[in-house]
Amino acid sequence: MLNDDTLKALIEAIIYVAPEPVPLEVIARSIEGEERERVMAKLEKLVEDFDRPDHGIHVRQVAGGYKFSSKVEHHDTLRRFVKSLKPPIRLSKPALETLAVIAYRQPVTVPEIEHIRGVEVGGVVHTLLEKKLVVTAGRKNVVGRPILYRTSRDFLVHFGLKDLSELPSLREFEEMARQALGSELLAPQKDGGLQPSAASEEEVDTAPLPTAPGALPPNSEQNAERRTAEAAPSSSDEVGPVAPPEGKAPTASSD
Repeated sequence: MLNDDTLKALIEAIIYVAPEPVPLEVIARSIEGEERERVMAKLEKLVEDFDRPDHGIHVRQVAGGYKFSSKVEHHDTLRRFVKSLKPPIRLSKPALETLAVIAYRQPVTVPEIEHIRGVEVGGVVHTLLEKKLVVTAGRKNVVGRPILYRTSRDFLVHFGLKDLSELPSLREFEEMARQALGSELLAPQKDGGLQPSAASEEEVDTAPLPTAPGALPPNSEQNAERRTAEAAPSSSDEVGPVAPPEGKAPTASSD
């Protein structure tokens, strides 16, 4: 049996990561070895804790379940804040693959990226430079002195990384990318490189990377709606969803 604090923390985390309101029964089933009545008691305590004025969010009952939302009294301030946010970065699949190569092989040149991906990447690299996800890192001391590229500070901020040591293993990254974009993306090669999928122009939203394997970060829509948009659910001018920073995989605009 879990202690009181751990049980309440688990209930809070379940509601936080869920994209939809979570019914009590689902919460109870998700926590092994705990009776429904005890889970209900801790859920009520969680609701009570977040109702205090020193919290900007609370746990609301919505459509038979529970979810976080901002408090109505903060709605005007949150609306102004949301309007000031930058639009989410979007990346095409080729750009995502190229960014992955740069992240794991940096510093790296365009010819080296093209050797790994098997396609031209000049335009894609230019897109990543424009989005400030990569920067130049001098020139390689070989014939022609090609420019070297590495990931930027904005890359760390966007994907929620303290530093490059927090990048997941290549296998973990490939698995997360496949789950998000399809099993054909970033198939591993025998030499440990990344095999590109068909050069689809479909764009995908980037999401923050979890700081540890198996972490469950909330998705971007969830962050916006849960913390801002639902402060006044019945209002017609309700704050719209906003996207935050690879749980651990990259995303930005078409090439």
